[in-house]
Amino acid sequence: MSDRLLSVNAYTTLDLLEGEAVAHEFTESAYAVVNATAPRKNPDHVKLEMELDNAELEHLPAHADRVRLTPEQARTIASDLEKYADKVEANLADDE
Repeated sequence: MSDRLLSVNAYTTLDLLEGEAVAHEFTESAYAVVNATAPRKNPDHVKLEMELDNAELEHLPAHADRVRLTPEQARTIASDLEKYADKVEANLADDE
């Protein structure tokens, strides 16, 4: 990813995912990075970040999206991810 705003290294949660930006006027696809972190000193929130590879985008300027989550909010997202991962995994197992 050229001109990236997020650091991508061995500690990045997920990199090179298939990402998509959807707007009223366009939809663009690109590689994406998703990262979950917390401040190293005195952590008071969980930070969830996502960035699409701007080298692959025509309409969307380089940017990263971030949300600050409380521990409860982070656990709610984690729970939903587990639930939907189980649902997809079960469906994929049925297809075999």
